[in-house]
Amino acid sequence: MAVHSQNISVTIPVSKAFERVKVMLFQPFDPSKWFTIAFCAWLAGLGSRGFSFNYGGSQHKGGSGGGNAREVFEQAQRFVMNNLFWILPLVAALVFLSLAAGVVLLWLRSRGQFMFLHCVALNKAEIEVPWSKFVIEGNSLFVFRLVLGLVWMIPMVPFVIVTALLIMRMVNRGAPDIHVIILLIGVGLIIIALGTVFFVIGKLTADFVVPIMFLRRCKCLDGWRELGHLLSAHVAKFVVYLLFQIVLGLAVGVMVLAAIIATCCIAGCLMLMPYLGTVILLPILIFKRSYSLHYLAQYGPEYDVFPPPIITTIPGALPPATAA
Repeated sequence: MAVHSQNISVTIPVSKAFERVKVMLFQPFDPSKWFTIAFCAWLAGLGSRGFSFNYGGSQHKGGSGGGNAREVFEQAQRFVMNNLFWILPLVAALVFLSLAAGVVLLWLRSRGQFMFLHCVALNKAEIEVPWSKFVIEGNSLFVFRLVLGLVWMIPMVPFVIVTALLIMRMVNRGAPDIHVIILLIGVGLIIIALGTVFFVIGKLTADFVVPIMFLRRCKCLDGWRELGHLLSAHVAKFVVYLLFQIVLGLAVGVMVLAAIIATCCIAGCLMLMPYLGTVILLPILIFKRSYSLHYLAQYGPEYDVFPPPIITTIPGALPPATAA
């Protein structure tokens, strides 16, 4: 089906997404439905904010008058070299456990994407049905994201090593080195550029490839192949969409910040809590998911995940076409 570019808007889906939030959560308000959909949304974003682990300690020895950065580095280097027998196995174990946990979270998040989409598209609060229904699609999305993450790591590892070596070199000299700083800026810009590319790929996958997989019951590469045809025909429109996402993100951020300030940071603390934070932010999460779905639906009915409205007729009345 041919789509006219002038019919594609980034603002019209905003009102439709707000209406979807209102219909799903407040017409009528059902706490059990809210908490069920929130669980699917929580699973869809599981681990996406990352985890931070802080290991280490500090030893303060008397008689030292506050060494500079070089002395601290040399002390740390001596400590590591003298304790390699237990530091290396510990680091290896932590890296392995972190990678294993990341893979499990990625798999759950991929399955949760379809569960949350199922709830939003059909206005249903279900867990078992979409979990069982979209096994193939969820696993395909998981494999795609896992490979994408590995591809991301391949260029990142040498850049991280180079950055670490440059910093060590500057610390050993005990003074800033303009050449090292310039190299660090260059490496940082490359990392930002690569990060932007992979972020856009991930964004397009979540916003459009997942709905296409949901509609076609296809695998991730097939969904990307279909999205590729849309992208090639409407590049400018999708660029505007991505830029408008920045505007929406800023607007949402302002609203969340206002809520945190108005509640004296109580809301902010609750938002940081697992699952409970998703329950509080569910209207925003449904809005974001609905917005991308309504935007995609503008490219034709074959991209509309929302079922057509049920039209009720009065018994004995003629259909609209014949009544005229």
